Amino acid sequence: MKSKSFHSFDPTRVPSPCFVVDEVAVRHNLEILNRVQRESGAKVLLALKAFSMFSLAPTIGQYLSGTCASGLYEAKLGREEFKGEVHTFSAAFTEQDLPEILQLSDHVVFNSFNQWQRFQPLVKAAKRERPQLEFGLRVNPQHSEGATPIYDPCAPGSRLGIPKSAFAGQSLEGISGLHFHTLCEQGFAPLSRTLDAVEAQFAEYFPQLRWINFGGGHHITAQGYDVDQLIARIKAFQQKHGLQVYIEPGEAIAIQTGVLVSEVLDVLDYEQSLAILDTSATCHMPDTLEMPYRAEIFDSGEQGELAYNYRLGGQTCLAGDVMGDYSFAAPLKVGQRLMFDDMSHYTMVKTSTFNGIGLPSIALWNSETDALTIVKQFGYEDFKQRLS
Repeated sequence: MKSKSFHSFDPTRVPSPCFVVDEVAVRHNLEILNRVQRESGAKVLLALKAFSMFSLAPTIGQYLSGTCASGLYEAKLGREEFKGEVHTFSAAFTEQDLPEILQLSDHVVFNSFNQWQRFQPLVKAAKRERPQLEFGLRVNPQHSEGATPIYDPCAPGSRLGIPKSAFAGQSLEGISGLHFHTLCEQGFAPLSRTLDAVEAQFAEYFPQLRWINFGGGHHITAQGYDVDQLIARIKAFQQKHGLQVYIEPGEAIAIQTGVLVSEVLDVLDYEQSLAILDTSATCHMPDTLEMPYRAEIFDSGEQGELAYNYRLGGQTCLAGDVMGDYSFAAPLKVGQRLMFDDMSHYTMVKTSTFNGIGLPSIALWNSETDALTIVKQFGYEDFKQRLS
């Protein structure tokens, strides 16, 4: 199991369902990322799209250089709750949101020359008011390293980033940086190959820039990631091109730090043994359907590995609201608590109230002191206020 500290956690201590995050494990990840900053000279930002637990903002602010946002609301959260810089990128900005984004952000990155040119009046007005505001363009090196097409920004027909061919005849006046994001849960080697492609295509523009953002998807805190090679490549890149490097991991801040506590509501025995839980794949862990991947459960095995096999599903009416097939050493019982592993990143930020299913509570645990705080609980009003 990845969230190793939770082997000693008693899931009956929290309401169910509940996300529980170990602040000690988060700090461990932050220490690794801070080492990258300290030894390479890069600035590391928290990608709020992956992990927005602002109750940990004071801790995160001790280590990282700021946050990156995907739109107005994340930019506001980054400015209000976190320390450091706020960088904002969107596939397309709206005329309604952009003025406030320009007030909140330190870097604003555009996804096309069309939007950069269309919004010049707003850009210039904001720059006059805040001369420190900087602008960038997201590029697409058209170099795929992803195995899952839905998460590959360099897949054919991608709307994310400007290909080199679209730079012909364009001016970079007012642009101080480039941004690329091509990885997803990947090690150093895919980044190194991507950097080669970026340098080959876009290095001619580097002399007129001040910074470059390597985006996210870097699994820096995962076991086996070659942190030394990352540090060395960033240092060499900065020395060669004279650019400030930014990276903006999200998952790397939160991997191996949390669980989702769930309770067995019913056990059925039809064509196969089934268990219905108070959690839902579609509402509470949608990446298990979108990615897709199998979420591990503490003290369980693959189907057939242990004595008792169950297909686990949620409460919704969606037939495919299924977490998968698991085995256990003893029969499951109504009221029994289960813990899904590695459930901090891309979970709380993606939950929904489909079918009126309640949102899981959020708890903060310290695996060293055993202190436990229920940070947030949700009720009917949270469901109702999303509707009209």
